[in-house]
Amino acid sequence: MPSTRALTGANLIAGEESTEGPADLRQTRPATGEQGPAFHQATVAEVRAATAAAALAAPVYAATPATTRAELLRRIATGIEGAADELVAAADEETALGETRLRGELARTNAQLRMFADLIASGAHLDATIDTPDPSAIPPRPDLRRLQVPLGPVAVFSASNFPFAFSVAGGDTASALAAGSPVVLKAHPAHPATSELTGRIVVEAVADSGLPAGVFALLHGAGPEVGQALVIDPAVKAVGFTGSLRAGRALHDAAAARPEPIPVYAEMGSTNPVLLSEAAVAARAEEIAAGLAQSFTMGNGQFCTKPGIVLLPAGAAEFESAFTSAAQQVSPGTLLSPQIQRGLAAQLAETRDLDGVDVLTEVVADGGGLRSPVVVLRTDVAGYLRHEQLREEHFGPVVVLVEYGSTEDVLAALAEVPGSLTATVHAEPGEEDRLAEPIARLVALSGRLVWNGFPTGVAVSFAQQHGGPYPSTTAAWSTSVGTSAIRRFQRPVAYQAAPAAVLPSALRNENPDGIVRLVNGRVTTDPVTAE
Repeated sequence: MPSTRALTGANLIAGEESTEGPADLRQTRPATGEQGPAFHQATVAEVRAATAAAALAAPVYAATPATTRAELLRRIATGIEGAADELVAAADEETALGETRLRGELARTNAQLRMFADLIASGAHLDATIDTPDPSAIPPRPDLRRLQVPLGPVAVFSASNFPFAFSVAGGDTASALAAGSPVVLKAHPAHPATSELTGRIVVEAVADSGLPAGVFALLHGAGPEVGQALVIDPAVKAVGFTGSLRAGRALHDAAAARPEPIPVYAEMGSTNPVLLSEAAVAARAEEIAAGLAQSFTMGNGQFCTKPGIVLLPAGAAEFESAFTSAAQQVSPGTLLSPQIQRGLAAQLAETRDLDGVDVLTEVVADGGGLRSPVVVLRTDVAGYLRHEQLREEHFGPVVVLVEYGSTEDVLAALAEVPGSLTATVHAEPGEEDRLAEPIARLVALSGRLVWNGFPTGVAVSFAQQHGGPYPSTTAAWSTSVGTSAIRRFQRPVAYQAAPAAVLPSALRNENPDGIVRLVNGRVTTDPVTAE
C-alpha cells in the first residue's frame, strides 16, 4: 500500500491526500487485540466533494454503452485477481477469517462482477417493453415503450463480515455500477487496509475505462458522521447498506426525512428460524445436528443467514445429545471487532440468565484477541414468548433451541419470530400437508425458504432472493444478491408516442442491439413491424 493514510472521497478523485479532519481511524486486529495503522477519516467537506463529483459523472456514466460498463466490471475482477495474494493477506490480518474462507469469498466477488457484466451486455437488465398502438382498446392505447434507467449516485456501506463480497467491490457496488449509477462507498472500519487496496483497483479500472473519476469514490469513517452526511446529501439517490439494525434504521430514518426522500436498501438483523419436524428428528437426528452445528458456527456465527432460532419437538433427547456433542467439537473463533465482542457479551449476560432458559452448551474461548464462546441456549415456547430478548439476533456463535409440544405451539412461536432473510424446514416426505400452516407462516416472515438444508451459503444466481421482511431489511421486495439486485438502482421510464430519434436503441423498432424484449405481451428479439 502506498500510504497508511487512505486517500478518500474527493482525494481519490483528485489524487491528493487530505491532512485535515477527524482523528485517524485505527482498526483493532481481531487475533491479537493490537491496533493497525492509521487511516484518514473523511471530513464532511470531502463527503460533499465526492458526491458532487458523482453527480457530475452521473449523466455521462448513464449514457455510457452497456458494453463499456461491462468491461469496467471485468477490469475490476481482473485487477482483484492480480492482487489476490496481497488482498487476502491484508484481509486475514484485519478479520482473522482465514485464507481458505477469504480466497473463496474473493472468487465469489469476481463471479458477481462478471455476472453483472454478462447481464448488462445481454440487455436483460433494461426490461425493455413495447406496446404498439391499439385504437380499439378501452381506453384507446397509444404507442408505449418502457425501459429501466440508472437512478443516479448511490451511497454504499460496506459490511464487517464480508471484506470482499459485501464490501468495496461487492454486490452493492457491482450492481450499482452495472445499472449505470456512480458509487460513493463508505468503507467499513473493521478492514480499512483491505478496503483501500480494493478501492485503488476500482479507481484504476474506472480510469482505464476512460470514465469520469466521479464514477467511484471511497471514504473512511469510524463514527456516524460520514454515513449521515452521505445519506442526507441531495446528490445521493439511493443507499445500499449491510450492518446492524440500529445503524440501518438510523440511515433509513434520515433518508426518509430528507426534502427528497430516497430508498435505503438496508440488510440488518435476522434470526433465520429453523423448524424441525418430529419425523425428521426421528429419522435424521445426527445428520441434522451435525449440519446445524456447522451452520450456526460458520464464520464464527457472523453470517447474516446464521440459524438463530431452532424449533424442535419436546423430548428430542437424541437430537439434543447429538447437537450438543457437535457444538462442543467447534473451536471458538474470533469476532470481527471489539464492538461486536462487547455487544455479544452484554447480550449473552442477559439472555443466559432469563427465567426458563438453560445453557445447554458453552465452549469457552481460550486465548487472546476478540474470541467468543460457542453457546447453545434452550427454552420452551412459553419462555420464548415471555422473553423478547430471545427474539433478537445474537451476532456470533449462539443459537436458541425452542422446544414445542404441538402445531399450535409452533404457530404461536412463529407469530413472534421477527422478519428474517431465511426460514428453514426439516421434514420427511409426506409431511407437506400436515405442515402447511407453519410453512405458510415461515414464507410470510422470510425471503427464502430452505427445505432440508441450511441457510448459510448464499448462491449468486438469477433466482436468488437475499432480503426479507423488516427488521431483516427495510425493503422486503428487493434482494442484495443475484441479478435482480440491479433493480434497486434503476427506475422505469416510459416513452409515449415518441419519434424514433428520441427513443433509446433498446426501444427502437429495428432492435439494433438484438436484445430480448416484451412486445405486445410476447417475449421476442424480432423487430417491431407496422401492422
